[in-house]
Amino acid sequence: MSIRPVSRIASAKPTIEGAGVRLHRAFGFGETDETDPFLLFDDFRSDDPADYKAGFPWHPHRGIETITYVLAGEVEHGDSLGNRGSMAAGDVQWMTAGRGILHQEMPKGDARGRMHGFQLWANLPSHLKMTSPRYQDIHSGDIPTIVDDDGVAVRVVCGDFWGQRGPVEGVAADPRYLDISVPAGQRRVVPVEAARHAFAYVFEGSGTFRDASQPHGVLTERSVDGEEVLVREQTGNRSLVLFGGGDEVVVQAGESGIRFLLVSGRPIKEPVAWYGPIVMNTREELQDAVSQLRDGTFITTSGEE
Repeated sequence: MSIRPVSRIASAKPTIEGAGVRLHRAFGFGETDETDPFLLFDDFRSDDPADYKAGFPWHPHRGIETITYVLAGEVEHGDSLGNRGSMAAGDVQWMTAGRGILHQEMPKGDARGRMHGFQLWANLPSHLKMTSPRYQDIHSGDIPTIVDDDGVAVRVVCGDFWGQRGPVEGVAADPRYLDISVPAGQRRVVPVEAARHAFAYVFEGSGTFRDASQPHGVLTERSVDGEEVLVREQTGNRSLVLFGGGDEVVVQAGESGIRFLLVSGRPIKEPVAWYGPIVMNTREELQDAVSQLRDGTFITTSGEE
C-alpha cells in the first residue's frame, strides 16, 4: 500500500450564485486536470436566511450530473419534466442532466434558520452527454452508516466501502462519496483506488492529512515576535485537500475531531468546454446548446441512449 501525498490544500472562496446565494466554492470553472471527473464543488451554509432564501431559480443543465447533499434545512426542487420534491437533512439527490433539463432549487432553513448543503458536479463522458435526464432521490435513512470500534463513522452515499454499498447506482464516473467523522486524536487510514482522482473537503473540526513523511495542514500567515511568517496549521473548516497518486489516505484528527467528505472517481480524460451549467466537449456543441435555449428546443422528450 502507498500513502497518497497531499498535492495541494486550499480554502473554499466566498462566491455568490443563483439569485444571490452566498456560498463558498472549493473548485470550479477552471482547469479540471486535478479533479477530473469532478467539475465543481460548492458549500452553501448559513444561519441567516438572507444569505440563501433567493435560491437558485430556473436554470439549464446539460452534459453533467449534479449531486446535492443536505445537512441542515431543506431544499425544494422542481424541473421542466414535472418532477417536484423536497430534500431534508441527510438526504441526497443525484441528478443526471444528460441532454438537457431546466430546474430550480430553493433552500429553506430549519426552525432556527440554519441551512447547510453541498453541491458537486460530475462530468459525463462524450457518449453519455445526450442521454435522458434522470433523478436518484435518496432519503437519509437509506444511506448506510458504519461505525468502527474506534468511533470512526462513515456514511456511504455512493460506492463500496467497508462491506457496504451506497444507494446511488449507475453513475458514469463510478464515484465513491463518503462522509467521514474521526473522533479527537484518532488516526485513520482510508483506502482509495489508485486509478481514481480523490479530494477531501473538511467541514467540521480540524486535523492533518499525511504523506509518506510528514503531516500537511494549511499554510497561514502569522505574526511571530513582530515578524510575519508562514505557519503550517491543521486543516480545518472549508478546506479542500487534493491528493496525488497512491491507494490510501491517512488522516489524523485534531483535538475536536474532524469531519470531511472524501470523494473519488475515475478520470474521464476528455476535453471540457464550459458555458455555466452546460458542459460539453467542444465550443461547437456549446453553441448548439445556446441556440437551442434561445429557440426553445433545448428540452426534448426523446433521444439516443
